[in-house]
Amino acid sequence: MRTLDFAPLYRATVGFDRIADMMDRVMETEVSAPTYPPYNIEKIDENAYRISVAVAGFAESELNVEVKEGALIVSARKAEDDKERTFLHRGIATRAFERRFQLADHVRVSGASHVDGMLHIDLVREVPEALKPRRIEITNGKKAIEAETVEV
Repeated sequence: MRTLDFAPLYRATVGFDRIADMMDRVMETEVSAPTYPPYNIEKIDENAYRISVAVAGFAESELNVEVKEGALIVSARKAEDDKERTFLHRGIATRAFERRFQLADHVRVSGASHVDGMLHIDLVREVPEALKPRRIEITNGKKAIEAETVEV
């Protein structure tokens, strides 16, 4: 496997620390990416997304969803009531987990729901008016000169 050195990027740019950090994270987690719990990411609309995490065996009170420093963090910890039970076969994994999703700029979590062993987290991208494309009216030179003389 190749390793990349991002040191020149840090020296030659100002204000792009977040991009370089994200590239570092991708490069180091690529090899040992966790596979539990399984999840889906779907695009619902042009500006709407949904992350669905399979959380079979966890109650709603044992799940935690939070947004911190531009990342969505989904975690769960099972209550310690299984000590009294004896399993002959245990195929449903209920081990504690923490799954992180890096959120893009202007993406916010609009809600979360726990239905039929699935945790659904809805995301919305809200681009500010200042960043949306806008149409600039084109005038001919005569109108621009007339507008200047009227203002004076």
